[in-house]
Amino acid sequence: MKMTMHIDEGILARVMKWSGAASKTEAVALALKEMDRKARLAEIGKTGLGLSRAELMEAVDPGYDLMALRLAETPGALPPPVAPSGPVNYRQLKRRKK
Repeated sequence: MKMTMHIDEGILARVMKWSGAASKTEAVALALKEMDRKARLAEIGKTGLGLSRAELMEAVDPGYDLMALRLAETPGALPPPVAPSGPVNYRQLKRRKK
């Protein structure tokens, strides 16, 4: 749908730079989607999911470790993996028993 809008060129340029949008149309579409996403998240925060605290706690995997995930995703936070000293025979590797 074509529209005529008055958009601040400075803001549009920053959105294009930050988002990597290739065109003004793409930048506007990304900005609208982001605003919609934030508004929906705010609405969920206000109204909740309709679950009690106990139900929410039960819905999360007890093995979930947010800090371990953040650390793993932080560049340079973990030491580099150690390369094997020789060829690896994957057929001889045994699966971990649960």
